[in-house]
Amino acid sequence: MGLNLAGKHVSRNLSVPQLVEAALERKEGFLASNGALVAATGDRTGRSPKDKYLEDAPEVHAKIWWGNVNVPITAAQFDALEAIATEHLNSRERLFVSDGYVGADPKCRLRTRTVTEHAWHALFIKTLFMRPSAAELAGFTPDWTILNAGKRKLTAAEAERIGVGKSGVAIAQSLTRKKVIILGSEYAGEMKKSLFYAMNYDMPEVGVFPMHCSANVDTRDPGNVALFFGLSGTGKTTLSADPSRGLIGDDEHGWSDRGVFNFEGGCYAKCIRLTREGEPLIWDAIRFGSVLENVTCDPETRVADYDRDKPTENTRATYPLDHIANAVLPSMGGHPKNVVFLTADAFGVLPPVSRLTREQAMYYFINGYTSKLAGTEAGVTEPQPNFSPCFGGPFLPRPPRVYADMLADKIAKHGANVWLLNTGWSGGAYGVGRRFSLPYTRAMVHAILDGSLAKSTFEADPIFGLQIPAAVPGVPSEVLRPRNTWADKASYDAKAKELAARFRENDKKFEMPDAVRAAGPRG
Repeated sequence: MGLNLAGKHVSRNLSVPQLVEAALERKEGFLASNGALVAATGDRTGRSPKDKYLEDAPEVHAKIWWGNVNVPITAAQFDALEAIATEHLNSRERLFVSDGYVGADPKCRLRTRTVTEHAWHALFIKTLFMRPSAAELAGFTPDWTILNAGKRKLTAAEAERIGVGKSGVAIAQSLTRKKVIILGSEYAGEMKKSLFYAMNYDMPEVGVFPMHCSANVDTRDPGNVALFFGLSGTGKTTLSADPSRGLIGDDEHGWSDRGVFNFEGGCYAKCIRLTREGEPLIWDAIRFGSVLENVTCDPETRVADYDRDKPTENTRATYPLDHIANAVLPSMGGHPKNVVFLTADAFGVLPPVSRLTREQAMYYFINGYTSKLAGTEAGVTEPQPNFSPCFGGPFLPRPPRVYADMLADKIAKHGANVWLLNTGWSGGAYGVGRRFSLPYTRAMVHAILDGSLAKSTFEADPIFGLQIPAAVPGVPSEVLRPRNTWADKASYDAKAKELAARFRENDKKFEMPDAVRAAGPRG
């Protein structure tokens, strides 16, 4: 049974005011005092990676990194899930159809169409993806289609019959049909990340390196572009939103022979404990046309309470790029001078900033050490040490070595410096130490971007081999070497060796050149 868009009220490519009005009429949310639409995502307040499935097809089988990230289902299983989603959508009185682009570079973009029963989901899509002109919409034919039936949970009997998990949730993707099926989760980020996954498969075919990173550029020097790689909550959005630099994008980019370009037309920022003083650009970007997910508001004043972590710490703000005062539009830039890997080290043993050789860059990129932060995935309630290949493991259809080789080629060709920036814990592991001070982290970033840190003297960490600078302006020298911040030095040594051993155990999973493997921890 195909999707029937006739005989019902189908709203196509509505404007922002129309979508907000529809969401309010349907009681899908309310307006906060700042004008943003506040919506709830139900019992799923983060992504559901354990419920993600990929159709196995002969055309793509040999190119896929099969395993925990890419769990295969057959064509028949995909058909069954699509049939349930289609039946559900066909039963709705009103559907919202949204067309958009993924990719700011017209030479490297995907056309996407999303069908959903929620007006606020359509507003999310309009905010996060790039908007075609009226002329482009007239002849729009999608490359990819998302059928979002997230309100429809699978029954236990259906899950058993089809052969998927019993959570009631299934996110199924087909690289050959170019289709995404969403069942059982109303978390809007599933739509965004499914298209990022599509770009991660499609872009290497045309020589473009797809990246889970933010990007900005010096407002006075268009040649000074920087990339910030990292999983959710490690600082990609916060550190790229800098008043002195133009924002290219906060989460997903491509690096082609022409330079870097944003995959998206908006930002999807974590807003837990957001303050105007700490992040003024993001604060001011949240206004009419934005979406606040799972944010609690005062029932009388409707003022957002960004400190409240119920029902989740993974509260989100979605806003278009043009809400950022210094956004670069169209969101494209040159080749980066600096590449920064962001890690939130829950062990508290990695230095706050260090410079990487080319081999170290490949090693730490392939391993992608960080911590899953609370709320970003279902069931994650406190930081968990985690290795996420390429700082985006859940979104990689291809083996990590493919992306690591592309990174190595790009940084060698364009002479980019590569840095590891720890935004995690200092003075002890999670539960004992504290997260690094944001002003200190910003000072380190500024020293990287203005070129002064590259001129510093460096000393190798005895366990990890990372090159630690002797000084950073505005940062106490003692915090640059994490062992100095621990009261119990023996405990630091033990934790550092434990993390080094975890790296060595993890790197066994991956194919890598001997020189790259040798660039890992020494302890």
